[in-house]
Amino acid sequence: MDLIKVAESAFTVENKLPDFKAGDTVTVHYKIKEGNKERIQNFRGVVIQIKGAGSTKTFTVRKMSGNVGVERIFPFPSPFIDGIDINKHGSVRRKRIFYLRDLTGKKARIKEKRF
Repeated sequence: MDLIKVAESAFTVENKLPDFKAGDTVTVHYKIKEGNKERIQNFRGVVIQIKGAGSTKTFTVRKMSGNVGVERIFPFPSPFIDGIDINKHGSVRRKRIFYLRDLTGKKARIKEKRF
């Protein structure tokens, strides 16, 4: 085994996160430190992509704040993620839905997957 992989496996933080994929609407509960205080901030948006593997696995969440699109990249093994709630399962055909960046209004909606 590589020395790098041994070091990565020694320092990994195991989070129990639910299974989600691109197109799902999720709420990420993220811990924020302000001085000596700590609070949890919710970031709700659509998962645009999941990429990487192992300790470098990340997911990107996009939300609309007013008329401005805000994207944030979260690493899966981050100790600052308190939890993830899945609000809706989206029905999309792609793993990376960057075309959402160009769409506005009703065109930017993602069809909900029914179970």
